[in-house]
Amino acid sequence: MTDVKENVKKISADIRENERYIQERCENCADILVRPMRLGDERKVDCLMVYIEVAVSNMMLDDSAIGKMINHFWEIPPEKIPEFMQNNSLGIADVQKLNDMNEVLGAVLSGNAVFFIDGYDKAMKISSRGYPNMGVSEAESEKVLRGSREGFSDSVKTNSALVRKRLRDTRMKVEEYQMGVRSNTVLQILYIDDLVHEELLEQIKERIEEYEIDGVLDSGMLEQLTEESWYSPFPQYQVTERPDRAALELLNGKVVLLCDNSPSALILPGSFSGFMESSEDWYHHFEMASFLRILRYLALLTAMLLPGLYLAVIRFHTQILPANLLLSFAEAREGVPFTSVTELILLELAFELIREAGVRVPGALGNAIGIVGGLIIGDAAVSANLVSPIVVMIVALTALGSMVIPDEEFASAFRLMKYGFLFLGGYLGIYGIVLGIYLLISHLSGLLSFGVPYLVPFVRKHSVSRVGDGIWRIPFKKRQYRPVYAKKEQSLRLKHKAQTTDAETEKEAQNEVRRK
Repeated sequence: MTDVKENVKKISADIRENERYIQERCENCADILVRPMRLGDERKVDCLMVYIEVAVSNMMLDDSAIGKMINHFWEIPPEKIPEFMQNNSLGIADVQKLNDMNEVLGAVLSGNAVFFIDGYDKAMKISSRGYPNMGVSEAESEKVLRGSREGFSDSVKTNSALVRKRLRDTRMKVEEYQMGVRSNTVLQILYIDDLVHEELLEQIKERIEEYEIDGVLDSGMLEQLTEESWYSPFPQYQVTERPDRAALELLNGKVVLLCDNSPSALILPGSFSGFMESSEDWYHHFEMASFLRILRYLALLTAMLLPGLYLAVIRFHTQILPANLLLSFAEAREGVPFTSVTELILLELAFELIREAGVRVPGALGNAIGIVGGLIIGDAAVSANLVSPIVVMIVALTALGSMVIPDEEFASAFRLMKYGFLFLGGYLGIYGIVLGIYLLISHLSGLLSFGVPYLVPFVRKHSVSRVGDGIWRIPFKKRQYRPVYAKKEQSLRLKHKAQTTDAETEKEAQNEVRRK
């Protein structure tokens, strides 16, 4: 990769030298404007403003910080302008002095305006509205019936502000990095200082700084670059578009990673149970939330095992079926020219094509293609005697099961596993299904996400019932302790004021957690 970094050039006190250098570096960059002007009483001082046309608001508008500054400079004596710049006498928010041209170009390309004045060997960065973005909108991939409707935007600053809106505590830290030699993409690491493990935080920072890349355009690129077990189909980062979900995981002791130009936040470490939780699980009563969690796990098993189990039963273990059901299956398959394995694979691939077409076609037309295409293909295939009706039902139930899983990337892993179990069940029977489950659990047991076992909390020594991050969601009043991601000394999350006024009681509860 070509190194684009050059020797650092200091800002000159001669404004013409600065202008020549910027014009040379920004040659053929029509979107970067270099605007010379004369300010001060009787227009005696040469000044220079450098900015990206769309990213910076109209400089002459009275309601903009830059406009107010320029209008003020028109009225004061020339010798006072450097003093005003040096001391930021106008009180403009987010003003920073720049010492070299690399800082100047970085500030301009980040969407800010940079102001030079003749005779002053520093420049002043003035933040403006920044690059255009979609703003705060509703989260599309994580629909909820109860809870906030706000979703992340493409601006990393806006996204961290949405999380800060929910956690108004100075113990929530926001560290900023840049990644990409050419893209200079801004990354932000969010964590709560007294909850997160230092080892986890250091490991995340090391992974980010481990590689040098020309550009990072989305959090998905960052995820693939920094994950340890790259060969695994299971995601090791949890992805969310919801600020309230990010804030909830921060309170659990996890770390949130935000990437500029991406409306998705990465939550780490990831875990199996975390992918099966919905954003609104803690907003509903525990009875319904627990029922829905159990339903999701059943849907997961259906999406992964149902085609393979069907083939195993009708090809090898027909004796476990009632006679009437077996005769019904045989009658439905009468005249079908393909083997049961081929029949199921063809229909599964056809439904995958319909699903992909529905995603890629925009708007309501995509939904129409998904519904109508499925009905037409299924009905036509049965009418032409190419597949049996029971196989259409199997494929439809499998597709519904995968759609129930809250996280799309996590569901995609089981969509791939489905084909493996399909072949194992079709050619080895129940023994193949058991072998596949054994291999899958072995893989998940050895999978780590930043040093944390993927199957937490199911592999913890003590019961998870006091935490509520397993299958069963405990009542909210009983959710006294944080998950294993938080520090042990901060494991107590909820306490009743009347029962915990004595400090010894609290200390005893924490000692109990340590013993566990």
